[in-house]
Amino acid sequence: MKKTLRTFAAAALLGASLLSGCSSSTTGSESVDLIVYNGNVYTVNENFDQAEAFAVKDGKIVAVGTTAELRAKYKATEELDAEGKTIYPGLIDGHAHFYRYGLALQSADLTGTASFKEVVQKVVDQHKLYPNADWVTGRGWDQNDWAVKEFPTKDTLDLLFPDTPVIITRIDGHAALANQKALDMASVTPATKMVGGLVEVEKGRMTGILIDNAVDMVTSKIPEADEQEQRQALQNAQKNCFAVGLTSVADAGLDKATIDLMDAMHKSGELQMRVYAMLNPGQANQDYYFKNGPYKTDFLNVRSFKVYSDGALGSRGANLLKPYSDRKGHYGFLLATEKEFRDIAALLNQHGFQMNTHAIGDSANRLLLDIYGEVLGGKNDKRWRIEHSQIVNPADMNKYGRYSVLPSVQPTHATSDMYWAGDRLGKERIAHAYPFKQLLDQNGYMPLGSDFPVEDINPVYGFHAAVARQDGKNWPEGGFQMENALSREEAMRGMTIWAAKAAFEEKEKGSIAPGKFADFVIVDRDLMTIAPDQMRGLQVLRTYVNGKQVYRKQ
Repeated sequence: MKKTLRTFAAAALLGASLLSGCSSSTTGSESVDLIVYNGNVYTVNENFDQAEAFAVKDGKIVAVGTTAELRAKYKATEELDAEGKTIYPGLIDGHAHFYRYGLALQSADLTGTASFKEVVQKVVDQHKLYPNADWVTGRGWDQNDWAVKEFPTKDTLDLLFPDTPVIITRIDGHAALANQKALDMASVTPATKMVGGLVEVEKGRMTGILIDNAVDMVTSKIPEADEQEQRQALQNAQKNCFAVGLTSVADAGLDKATIDLMDAMHKSGELQMRVYAMLNPGQANQDYYFKNGPYKTDFLNVRSFKVYSDGALGSRGANLLKPYSDRKGHYGFLLATEKEFRDIAALLNQHGFQMNTHAIGDSANRLLLDIYGEVLGGKNDKRWRIEHSQIVNPADMNKYGRYSVLPSVQPTHATSDMYWAGDRLGKERIAHAYPFKQLLDQNGYMPLGSDFPVEDINPVYGFHAAVARQDGKNWPEGGFQMENALSREEAMRGMTIWAAKAAFEEKEKGSIAPGKFADFVIVDRDLMTIAPDQMRGLQVLRTYVNGKQVYRKQ
C-alpha cells in the first residue's frame, strides 16, 4: 500500500476529529440503537482511517471513534463486541446482473464444466428436476476451459430434446447454443441476418451457435417468469449477496416492470438490497423515464441507461480495430449503428441520465469515448461510464480523463480471460488489455464489480484479482501484467466508496462515517494485511443493512 495504515493507538488520537460530526452531549448518556465496539474498523474515509467503534441510530452512523469514547458518550439498546474482528463498509458490486442472477438460480449451472459432455449431463439433470418446464435453460459454459476449445454444436441436444426447446448461454452472455426446436420456435434459419448478431452456419446448416443479437431472437420466446417467480428470484439473489458481504449492487439492464417490483418489495421490507438500476434503452423505458426523470429512494436509484456497443472477447464479438489474431479477417461487430449510439447519447444528456455503455474491444471503446466527448465537451461531473473498458488503445486512454468518463471494471475478467486472451489479441494488443491501474489514474477513482453471474458473486475474488492479478489457484506466479495491479487500498475503495460515487451515492454510503447508512460487514480476516494467497478464503461472519443484521454465518 502507498501509505501505512494507522494503528489503534493512532486511531485513539483521532477520536475527537472522527466524532466531530456528531451532536454533543453533556450527560454522557445519549441514546443510540447500536454500538459496535472492539473492532478493527476500516472507515474508508478520505484518509482511510481505522477506528475501534461506531454508534448507530435510526439506521445511520452517528459517531466513529474509540471504544472508550463511544461507550462513555452513548448508551445503546444493543451493543456488539466485534472481538477484534475486521469490519468494512458494506461492499458494493459496481456492475452485476442481480435480477438475472436470481432467475438463473432456477436454470442449469454450467460454470466450471470441463467438457461439452459435462455440459450435456448437467442439462439432462436439470430437465429431470423440472420435467414439465416449457424450456430447458442453462448458463455458464466456456469452451476455452475445455480440451477442445471450439464452440459446440446442437446435434446432441437435438437427439436428446427433439420436442423441447433448449438454449444454454455462454458464461459471458454474448453467445448461446440452441437446439433445433428452439431455433424453429424463433423462426431462425441459415438465411437469418441481423445487425450486431450472427447465426453460425457451416456447410449450409446451422450449428446452433448464436452470437449477441441472435441470442435475443431465441430468448425472447421464453415465457416471462410470473410475479411469484420474480419475487423469489430477487429474494434468492439477495440472500446470496448478503452471505458474501454485498449490501449494494449495480444491476446492469432492467425494465420498468422489474424496477417497480423491486420498489414495492423494498417498501414492504421483502427486499433490503440497495440497487443502482441501469435501465435497458427500450422505447417504453425511454418514454416513461424521460417524461418523469430519475427516481431515488434509500434503496433504489434509477438514473442511468445501460447501452451495449459490442459483444465479448471470448465469443469474438468484441469490436476490434484490427482483426482477431486467431480468426483471419474477423473484427467482431457493433451491436447498433454509430448514429444510434450518437442519438441515444444526445437524448440521455438532454434528459439528465447517465450513459453506461458496455464496451470490450478497442474499436468500441474508441467510438464510445469519442461520442461521449462530443456530447460532454470536456471535464464535467455527469459521471458517464464505460462498462468493462477491457481493451483500450493507448491513443484513447487519456480520453477517459479528458471527458471525465468513468471506467467501470471487473477485475476477475482479467484473471478469467488471461489464459486465452492473448490468442485473440496477439502480443501487442494484450499489453493494452485489462489496464486497470492506467484507467484508475485518469480520474482518480473507479468502481469495481464482478459482472455476476458472468463471474463469481464473491467480491473478495475481485479484490484478490485486482491486487494479485491471479486466479483462484494463485496462478500465475508473480501475477498477470502486474503493472496494472491495484493497491489494497485502491481495491477496497473501488468496492465501497468509489462504487458509491460512480452512482452519485457517496454522501450516503460507501464508508463508515457519521450521517451515512449503517451498512457494514464483519469478516474473519483482514484483506489489508493477509498474504494474497489467503484472500479468497475470507469468510463473512455478519452483514448489516441500516444497522440491522441481515446475515450471520452459522
